[in-house]
Amino acid sequence: MTRVIPPAALAGAMAAVAAGGIVAGGALETGFPVPLSVWAFVAVCLITPTVGWLIAARRPDNVYGWLLLAAADCLGLGAFGAGLLISDPTLRGPLAVVAVVLSSLFTVFYGLTWVFVPLLFPDGRLPSRRWRVGAWIAAVAITVHWAGLLLGADAVYESIFARGNPIGLKGTPGLVAALAGAVGQGVVYLVALAVLVSLVLRWWRADVAGRRVLRWMIAGLTGTLGGFLLITFFGPSDYGAGLGLGLFTSIAALPIVITMTVFRHQLLDIRIGIRGHRIFLVFDLRPTVDELLTELGPSLEETEPVEQLGRLAEAVRAGLETSWAAVELADGTRVVAGEEDGEAALTVPAGLGRIVCGPKTVGRLTSEDRRLLGALAVPVGLAIQSVGLAARLVNAQEAERRRIERNIHDGVQQQLVALIAGLELARATGGDARTMTLLREEARQTLTDLRELAAGIHPSVLSQGGLVEAVEERCSRLPTTTTVIADPGLRARRFPDEVEGALYFTVSESIANALKHASASRIEVRLSLEEGRLQAVVSDDGRGFEPATADRGGLAALADRMNALGGGLRLVSAPGEGTAVRAWVPA
Repeated sequence: MTRVIPPAALAGAMAAVAAGGIVAGGALETGFPVPLSVWAFVAVCLITPTVGWLIAARRPDNVYGWLLLAAADCLGLGAFGAGLLISDPTLRGPLAVVAVVLSSLFTVFYGLTWVFVPLLFPDGRLPSRRWRVGAWIAAVAITVHWAGLLLGADAVYESIFARGNPIGLKGTPGLVAALAGAVGQGVVYLVALAVLVSLVLRWWRADVAGRRVLRWMIAGLTGTLGGFLLITFFGPSDYGAGLGLGLFTSIAALPIVITMTVFRHQLLDIRIGIRGHRIFLVFDLRPTVDELLTELGPSLEETEPVEQLGRLAEAVRAGLETSWAAVELADGTRVVAGEEDGEAALTVPAGLGRIVCGPKTVGRLTSEDRRLLGALAVPVGLAIQSVGLAARLVNAQEAERRRIERNIHDGVQQQLVALIAGLELARATGGDARTMTLLREEARQTLTDLRELAAGIHPSVLSQGGLVEAVEERCSRLPTTTTVIADPGLRARRFPDEVEGALYFTVSESIANALKHASASRIEVRLSLEEGRLQAVVSDDGRGFEPATADRGGLAALADRMNALGGGLRLVSAPGEGTAVRAWVPA
């Protein structure tokens, strides 16, 4: 069974190798006691493995952390190999071979730091597809440079290793290998200059925030390439100030710049915190979808649906680190977090709406950002559906309120006005027995109408006898043959008022539709309780219709009512085959 090394452990091991090689190489080169200047140089070199470890361990999906660790390992192993060669010029045998192989990794370190470290900063991605060719050219040139140095003639090593190269090619092949290595180094340097030009052009086109980041990288790469020119000019045998400055700038310029940029602009979710007199690192990592929803969960439960959209939009903006984000409904309604300025950089469908994001505050949207947004689209889509459901329920409630108001105004209210006028007239004229009898009958009729109105809101039989009895009473007065079938024991069961009311009015609306639109001669109502679901099925033998093209009318509001209770409503029909309405709610 293959065991996978955890990213944090692998990052720690790579950083330890780099740090150990850098420290050991410095000590071997000078011997003990190690001069303070060497310790200072070692401390600066340790920046690269430290920052690489922080990024790779905390953000293993970011290629840039692993790139820094790879460059740091080449630096550390190269320093250790060079230290072995310098500490013992008479070194021979397998140890000499190992030392030469390790020291040759300096070429890979320079290639990575000249080209790929500045080119892929800060998210490990090429700035454009056009750089794919340049990256391949650089990779091949680095390989040629490394192989040429490794197999080059003795003369390449004589300045630091008196015995020459123990694995180098002799004669003409060795000179050819050395020449190929020099050509490879030149090509890498030219690609690095192209990277520098690209950074300058990106700086020229960037906004203010982008320029603040890119100017540091331009300065770092300029120092690195300039340091190499100083090393070339003074030569490895001259240990004066010029060579020291060249070594320092060529190796330390980029790590220092990267560290300043990462912490100053929080590019990789790492910043420096200050509390009192203490300075500490803060890993302000971008939260995952689970972390965002865990944090938002309690607040979403306590807010209205529209406010939920606002909080989700803010979560998207914070999670992707964009200047603004918006949740847009199907009708064009937008809930925006941040200040909407500029065009949208990314749009993702979310249920019946979509999520729209502005540009990132620093850098550009990556594939990781798109995966995060795609995952957030699920809860955002559910929230959009909740908003639509809430709006439809409010509209249905408002329509029902107006219907009741209209029925009261047109019916009972007018009857009560007439009854009051009749009583006033009877009092003024003395009122005979016939008048009082008419007034009494009118009062009884008003009371009957008022009871019928109340029954339309919530039938008294439903409150007193339960769902089965209320449905049977409703079906007993129909002009069409109607059968009510209920599970044994369901008649004696009672359920919450909202559950019984939702199913009762669904049955009533379905029956009314069958009578008014389907010309049904037979209607069957079946009530059942299965697997925790209270279910009602109303079927008829009417003319049927095509559900996809028909207006569902009142059933749409009832379907929303079912959804609000955690249930659902399904309508099955076809022309000439009747209609069946199935509604259920958790019980």
